[in-house]
Amino acid sequence: MKNSIFFALLALLLSAIPASAVIKTSDLAGRWYTSSEEDLRKELDSYLDSVNLPKFSGKIIGLISPHAGLPYSGPVAAYGFKAISGQSIKTVIVVGFSHRQHYDGIAVLDEDGFKTPLGVVEIDREITQEFIKENPKIRDYPQAFSGENSIEMQIPFLQAVLGDFKIVLIAIGDQSMANCRITGESLYDVLKSRKDFILIASTDMSHYLSYDNAESTDSYTISLVKEFDADKFFRENLLKDRNLMCGYGAVFAVMRASAMLGADETKILKYANSGDTWGDKSRVVGYLSAAFIKSENRNPSRMKDASREILRDPANAGKSEISNPKQGDKNMLNEPQREKMLKLARNSIEHYLKTGKRLNVTESDPVLNREMGAFVTLHEKGELRGCIGNLIGQGPFYLTVRDMAVEAATGDPRFAPVRPEEMKDIDIEISALSPLEKIENPEMIEMGKHGVVVRNASRGGVYLPQVATETGWSREEFMNSLCGHKAGMVANAWKTGKCDIYIFTAEVFRERDK
Repeated sequence: MKNSIFFALLALLLSAIPASAVIKTSDLAGRWYTSSEEDLRKELDSYLDSVNLPKFSGKIIGLISPHAGLPYSGPVAAYGFKAISGQSIKTVIVVGFSHRQHYDGIAVLDEDGFKTPLGVVEIDREITQEFIKENPKIRDYPQAFSGENSIEMQIPFLQAVLGDFKIVLIAIGDQSMANCRITGESLYDVLKSRKDFILIASTDMSHYLSYDNAESTDSYTISLVKEFDADKFFRENLLKDRNLMCGYGAVFAVMRASAMLGADETKILKYANSGDTWGDKSRVVGYLSAAFIKSENRNPSRMKDASREILRDPANAGKSEISNPKQGDKNMLNEPQREKMLKLARNSIEHYLKTGKRLNVTESDPVLNREMGAFVTLHEKGELRGCIGNLIGQGPFYLTVRDMAVEAATGDPRFAPVRPEEMKDIDIEISALSPLEKIENPEMIEMGKHGVVVRNASRGGVYLPQVATETGWSREEFMNSLCGHKAGMVANAWKTGKCDIYIFTAEVFRERDK
């Protein structure tokens, strides 16, 4: 009966694809998994039938799924696919990375379909082409999908558990912060008004460790995934020499997009390694199946997206987002402390561009060890070159400055990473932020003095104090733009009590003030 339904659905799908269509055919069938339709169906069904899902509630927005050969990772991958089995999902967006091609950017497959031994899955070209338009670094690059297991290994399972669906295939090249942010935020922009989709981040865990070492390492990585903090997850993967996950960038992008689309928690569905699934425990690879869930009883305190913002208002594109260094309070840091932080920011960027590693630095000044938020802004010959910050202090201020300086130079999705030879033309600006203060009356907001954060259960946005100064907006224009444009809420949410409002001040200082 099951096979009869499958063949009927397959015939329906094939009839919808014209004979002139451009179809990508499987490169891995017969090697990574069987090329026999009947045997593949039986193998997938055996994995799915063995699944014992843990209990969870809420809507799955994204999955983490492994991509090794089917006998190795299939028993783990089956958990994620079982969790979405039979759901009415119109489009599946698979986010992987390139094992074999080297390129700086994000590849998509803008063809008509992908064929495995189970048949042809239609590519959702409408969403694919919308995604391409989001950023110049996103492009149709079919070479990236040749023999790419991070993409292909997800498709047979999808064919086994879903009915009539389409796919979007994405392969990140260099898994830099910039490329991964572009991927995650572009996915949000394309999907925010859609329903009936799911995101899949394709990755394996640690590679070729002993069984015990792999379990220890993977346990730590799983704890990061459970925290549901995309930025921390990405930083820790870099600091751990990239053996936590091979597809950490794909996971970051899907985690970030899922959070922006309303997910607020992670559910671990299954972990095992190749020693468990295949038997050889001398050198193993870890596998994880996990879900990013929009829970039924959502907790606004889990809102991650507003705690760390990239200022990218199109109205200010190409201009400094902090033009008046005299705005805000001037009593948080003294002049020597400001000079020390500017020097640290520059040294941190130069060290990272040279070595690829964070600058190892300590600081004894108690003021610079306080937890304070910070933004770092770069200008090159007067033009904006990068701006990233952390609104809420999550450690010593001097380390926040160090990390945000590197992110501004290498992780702002609007720009290519800074090159070492550019540093002589770049000046650095730092905004030290006061703690957030929740307010009930919007009339307390003083234009040019206060930065503002708005948050509701699923969305958030921030404008620094200087946005009002640059634009000349009234309070109403400022708040309408913040809610409606930046945060994606209704524009008058700040008036109607449909969001929380927080204010803060910023002490701004820059190198060219000296």
